[in-house]
Amino acid sequence: MKTALYLIPVELGDTPQERVLPAYNRDVILNIRHFIVEEVRSARRFLKRVDRNIDIDALTFYPMGKHADAALFAQYLKPLEAGESVGVISEAGCPAVADPGADVVAIAQRRGLTVVPLVGPSSMLMAVMASGLNGQSFAFNGYLPIDPADRVKRLKQLETRAVQEHQTQLFIETPYRNAKLFDTLCQALHPQTRICIAAGITTEAEWIHTHTVAEWKRHALPDLSKIPAIFLIGK
Repeated sequence: MKTALYLIPVELGDTPQERVLPAYNRDVILNIRHFIVEEVRSARRFLKRVDRNIDIDALTFYPMGKHADAALFAQYLKPLEAGESVGVISEAGCPAVADPGADVVAIAQRRGLTVVPLVGPSSMLMAVMASGLNGQSFAFNGYLPIDPADRVKRLKQLETRAVQEHQTQLFIETPYRNAKLFDTLCQALHPQTRICIAAGITTEAEWIHTHTVAEWKRHALPDLSKIPAIFLIGK
């Protein structure tokens, strides 16, 4: 195993690791003693799922979550510069893609350090794969504005881009607001615009369907108030 900054994917939900993570990831993890993590407690739980016998207290964790001091990120890479591999772990999915980690990776790249992305589940890519929408050109837009008028305006902008550029548009919402976002989509978008809802990807609650707005108005939406979902709109 070469010395590098390893980007370590995490399960997207309560899913057995052997279903979504290669055995090689475990081998890499067990050879790392320094981890840059979005949240220390969840990272510790993840590592225990990787190997229940892992000595958590022998590991060093560096926070990179929303309350972390970004000015310290460069210091987190000192073990790597000294010849020890470092791992990056976000809350779920692949770090640095719609998740924390990109700033750390950017520093590593500027310093000429080796960065190795490991294979694992990416909710965005899996949603695009299963949507039937354009997978050649797509964009992730994160969260939409909270203000109702601004949200509708933004949705119409994304719809225009999806139609004119044939570029699939992805965005997310806090789970308890999923139903409200769905209602807004049905009210604001053109009847023939296609919407995919990809919820609970890789979990027992997985639910992925694509319909036009007109068709969605005739379908009942399941309770997604506690399930992470990605919304996609396309031509």
